[in-house]
Amino acid sequence: MTADHSRAPVLEALADYHRQGRTSFTPPGHKQARGADPAVREVLGDAVFLGDVLASGGLDDRLHHSGVLEHAEDLMADAVHAEHTYFTTCGSSLSVKAAMLAVAGPHEKLLLGRDAHKSVVSGLVLSGIEPVWVEPQWDAERHLAHPPSAVDFEAAFERHPDAKGALVTSPTPYGSCADLRAIADVCHRRSRPLVVDEAWGAHLPFHPGLPSWAMDAGADICVTSIHKMGSGLEQGSVFHLQGDLVPATVLRMRADLLGTTSPSVLIFAGMDGWRRQMALRGEEIMGSALDLVAEVRAAVEEIDGMHVNDRDDFCGEGLAADFDPLPVVIDLDGLGICGFQAADWLREHRNVDAHLNDHRRIATQITHGDDHGTAGELLAALKSLAEAAPELRPAPRIDVPSPSQLRMEQAVTPRDAFFAATEDVPVDRAAGRVAAEMITPYPPGIPVVLPGERLTGAVLRYLVTGLAAGMNLPDPSDPRLETVRVVAEGE
Repeated sequence: MTADHSRAPVLEALADYHRQGRTSFTPPGHKQARGADPAVREVLGDAVFLGDVLASGGLDDRLHHSGVLEHAEDLMADAVHAEHTYFTTCGSSLSVKAAMLAVAGPHEKLLLGRDAHKSVVSGLVLSGIEPVWVEPQWDAERHLAHPPSAVDFEAAFERHPDAKGALVTSPTPYGSCADLRAIADVCHRRSRPLVVDEAWGAHLPFHPGLPSWAMDAGADICVTSIHKMGSGLEQGSVFHLQGDLVPATVLRMRADLLGTTSPSVLIFAGMDGWRRQMALRGEEIMGSALDLVAEVRAAVEEIDGMHVNDRDDFCGEGLAADFDPLPVVIDLDGLGICGFQAADWLREHRNVDAHLNDHRRIATQITHGDDHGTAGELLAALKSLAEAAPELRPAPRIDVPSPSQLRMEQAVTPRDAFFAATEDVPVDRAAGRVAAEMITPYPPGIPVVLPGERLTGAVLRYLVTGLAAGMNLPDPSDPRLETVRVVAEGE
């Protein structure tokens, strides 16, 4: 039976809910905005509250006879050529944990790219899975990590044949992509599943000019954030499944274990509407975005002191296998300033928010929601930044380690370290101790320090100098990083 992608089951059910004039004696307690604070209603608008209804016993009846959500998930799966799709309103941070738990359990091994998001590390802490870290492909010149190669995963499986599967992040927040077909082949020759954290790739299935997406490349589970590169609301995430290496019932059970029992219909509706938008007009919409980003990239390249990282920079032997051009990653080394300074200056002086920022780059994400108007604002702001750069110099010193210095020994599992007896020690005396917390520059949210890693002076100097230069470290127990939480001696 052919799927009818002109339908949007969640949106249609929400419209019916209002048309029927239902009176609810269930949560949410604001009762269709009537009980909400007037000041909140003024800022948010009543439409937010009108769309905020109970999923079970509101949008659908208590036994889900209409199958509203299931129909929406089936349409999403059809749109992207997956066998099963599941919605979650808890972001891809939940989806990736559910995927991990569906593949491996406590004390079992899972191969993981070390450039994984902090949600993966949280999954290790919660599950007790033993990580086998697979090193990213490091660009030592640019101090940038690209996804691990298939050869790296092959070698890891040779060393750990009992590993239950593998997880790779692709695209990275910088837009570099793994050779997913080759990595999937490495896994499948061993009858092991491949999980792809494709949080930054919601748009990939909808235009042939974009890198191949995980399901087409043979992955077993793919996690996607609809809110990052799609039109969904924040926290909207889906995970897709195909093949028989991971039973659909197991994946759903793991997701149910972690997910909320009060999902947001607003977020469901955003994902449902985005699927319809892309199924009907995706190639046209993404084609326009690709045309626009090509113009933006060329114009930024003409600004003195700025260089847009492109395929030639990111792809090649020992680097990424493919490249998504929509994250416009701008190297500021020629301006003599760091990304933290640039992001702060753009926000303060031009009301422009950049996405990623690091010791030498900012990333300015273009999506299908941009047009020549927003692109013009960005380019004008970047030209102003280049003119202001002499006043911002010199860039603060950040002691960026070499790739070999950046990687530390995993002395104990993340779970054991996280739940061990701990103590807080001065940062200048923490080298050699085993970390009991994550320390994660954000964005992009890739931990530099994991629970269970043995701290080194090089990594600690990087974090201390980075924090002083403007790096955002939201997760250490001491936000000033004067102390570090470590496993207590004797544990």
